[in-house]
Amino acid sequence: MTSFRKSRVAELLREAISDIVLRRIKDPRVQGITITEVRMSMDLKSATVYFSSLTDGKAESHKKGLENAGGFIRRQLRQELDLKYIPELSFFYDTSFDNFSRINKLLKEIVPPETKDES
Repeated sequence: MTSFRKSRVAELLREAISDIVLRRIKDPRVQGITITEVRMSMDLKSATVYFSSLTDGKAESHKKGLENAGGFIRRQLRQELDLKYIPELSFFYDTSFDNFSRINKLLKEIVPPETKDES
């Protein structure tokens, strides 16, 4: 299996899952979620779906909502996509945005703000 095909399928799934979460799932636990990345296994039979949210402290609630809707998402994918296998989905919170914010805050603390010359 080429990595090109794997990345194409991953992007196709990311777009489709994003649309399903945004437009078709009514569970309030998944409102405001953004699907950031999908990583496929080598055989394309399982996918790891990463999500983020602007709501702080609700990552576990969002994850449970997505896991609860996993069967619905797979059925919708089966109807929409022309794939031999619809992969098993596992959901994980994407911490990269949190890490970016933390690093940015630390850098601001280290580098003093520029001061104007009082001339």
